[in-house]
Amino acid sequence: MGRTNPAGIPVPQARVHGPVVAPGQRVTVSVPGTTANLGPGYDCLGLALGLRDTLTVTTTAETGVKVEVEGEGAGCLPTDAHHLVARTILARWADAGAGPAGLRLHAHNVIPHGRGLGSSAAAIVSGLAAADALLPEALRREVTGREPLFAAAARLEGHPDNVAPAVEGALTLSLQDEHGARSTALELDPSIVPVVAIPDTELSTRTARSLLPDTVPHAVAAANGAHVGLLVHALAGHPELLLAATEDRLHQDQRAPAMPASAELISRLRSAGHAAVVSGAGPTVLILAVSAREADAVAELIAAAPTVTRDPGSRAAAVTWRVLMPGIDLTGVRVESH
Repeated sequence: MGRTNPAGIPVPQARVHGPVVAPGQRVTVSVPGTTANLGPGYDCLGLALGLRDTLTVTTTAETGVKVEVEGEGAGCLPTDAHHLVARTILARWADAGAGPAGLRLHAHNVIPHGRGLGSSAAAIVSGLAAADALLPEALRREVTGREPLFAAAARLEGHPDNVAPAVEGALTLSLQDEHGARSTALELDPSIVPVVAIPDTELSTRTARSLLPDTVPHAVAAANGAHVGLLVHALAGHPELLLAATEDRLHQDQRAPAMPASAELISRLRSAGHAAVVSGAGPTVLILAVSAREADAVAELIAAAPTVTRDPGSRAAAVTWRVLMPGIDLTGVRVESH
């Protein structure tokens, strides 16, 4: 938890004159990592994975923010009010009109950062969930289900495809228009086994998006839309169609120059009959296997695949892969007050 999101969340500077958040409270929030797009479902399809970041927030009578990071991002992320979770909490309290208490955060991070596995979405969802749990009761959102949390997180994150499964779990379809963000849960065949191949290189979402053209031909949009429909059908109970359904025409080829090793691995796996795609903005590769046996075969293929250098024109160190079978998270965000 704690990467900068594309829109940016400023650190509130002025002290809000309102009810003060009570010191001496503690809340623990856990949020799953996510994989978005799933091939053609650009900015709309998302799947929650069994990789959970856990955040413990304690309010204190002392001023200021102190953050302890354990696991992914330790030694690299801010340990003060500039940490993304802290900024999210303070921004939510300012929006609610509450005077902040001092904050002590402990983030146990499992989700890799800068790899297309939803670490920023998890940070924002956890920060908002913790902030609401710690507010004076009169200032908390009227909560019917998890819709208010999803809507708030989608506004801050900027894209709902990672936020929706982080909040709800499992498989989601989301959209964002002039009316705001909406999402719905989709059916998911229980035989599907996600495999993620995580390279030892990062890629920012901003960089990945900068490679996309402003316009696409009508035929490309139509073909991609058809594949999204087929993918929803395949995920719901026809996994034998996943290889064809995960074909993308909208974003993966355009982003390939920024992640040549990922593009090469995807090509190799798809040629072998496996539904491999870029996870989110990349560079992680997601494979939607249809059985544990196929998942094991995928892991063996990745281990046997020739390495690809980060710069194909140089003798730079080769990209290496960490292969995980995290399972699918079905519950989404969890909040426990102490």
